[in-house]
Amino acid sequence: MSTDDLAAQQPHPVDVVVIGAGQAGLSAAYYLRKFGIEPESGFVVLDHASGPGGAWQFRWPSLTLSTVNGVHDLPGMSFAETTGTDAEQVPASVAVPHYFELYEKQFELPVHRPVHTRVVCPREERLRIETDRGVFAARGLINATGTWERPFIPHYRGAESFRGRQLHTKDYRTAAEFEGKHVVVVGGGISAVQLLDEISRVTTTTWVTRREPEFRDEPFTPDIGRAAVAMVEDRVRRGLPPGSVVSVTGLPVTPAIRAARERGVMNRLPMFSEILPNGVEWADGTVADADVILWCTGFRSSLDHLAPLHLRGPGGGIPMTGRLATQVEADPRVHLVGYGPSSSTIGANRAGQAAARELTAYLGIGE
Repeated sequence: MSTDDLAAQQPHPVDVVVIGAGQAGLSAAYYLRKFGIEPESGFVVLDHASGPGGAWQFRWPSLTLSTVNGVHDLPGMSFAETTGTDAEQVPASVAVPHYFELYEKQFELPVHRPVHTRVVCPREERLRIETDRGVFAARGLINATGTWERPFIPHYRGAESFRGRQLHTKDYRTAAEFEGKHVVVVGGGISAVQLLDEISRVTTTTWVTRREPEFRDEPFTPDIGRAAVAMVEDRVRRGLPPGSVVSVTGLPVTPAIRAARERGVMNRLPMFSEILPNGVEWADGTVADADVILWCTGFRSSLDHLAPLHLRGPGGGIPMTGRLATQVEADPRVHLVGYGPSSSTIGANRAGQAAARELTAYLGIGE
């Protein structure tokens, strides 16, 4: 559909549009329905993927239910009941989409897919949401687009000269494709450590991070979790970009990490200063050969479609308010879930409920 066609099209009126059908979007949709908002006529969910599962459907095959960092139940349906008793080695990219599919059907959630949201614009008392499948005029918006579509790779001098392969976590499939090649793994998060462990079993590796990683030997407690959420929530309330939860919680020392230490592959080096055609170089002149650079450097929030709303503040982030910091301070009609403190699966559930409750109250709709 052309830009001219969209401009001429009569928007479909609806009270609330939810963009994204991952954990946060489905949770918000569940609570909108629970609070009396009718599917289709009252709210719709727009999802860019061709099938259920959110970002989980795109994860690498070796990420199984035994290695994943936790999948929290969506409200009203247990994840464990959908996986069976022998599911530990089932890929997360299979189990979670299956769960989400059953969930959408069970609660008759109005998910439209594949629908790509191009832009959201202010139009007096409504928001104009332009997609490749039509235009919506919404009184309120719950944005749950996550981060998977915006992988982040920092720029280093010489990157364009590298003759080997560069890829991001998002592009990773299996360690076997790197056999016989020396791989530089960049990043200090959970994904970096997991992939470093996998790849080091089939070939040689070098691990580099910007900061010294902090490992957590003690169990993950509710107090640690609350401290991490509080840190990120404080940042977004002040209009700063969301920080890294791992910087507060530290990296959990799993049996796999202990084994990797014993194999000598957890010897972290500081970040290199330049990328060479056949390797990387540090500021002191030390050079390491490399065939592959794997950037496990995280993601940024997928919010470009909201640019016309001018939500960002001078701090570089979007100032947030509301009970769980889901409501955009500059425009109370807009809630962001799966953003900042609600980026975890358990946080996404709570945020979905808070956003649905606060938005329906602000609009004066529902029960």
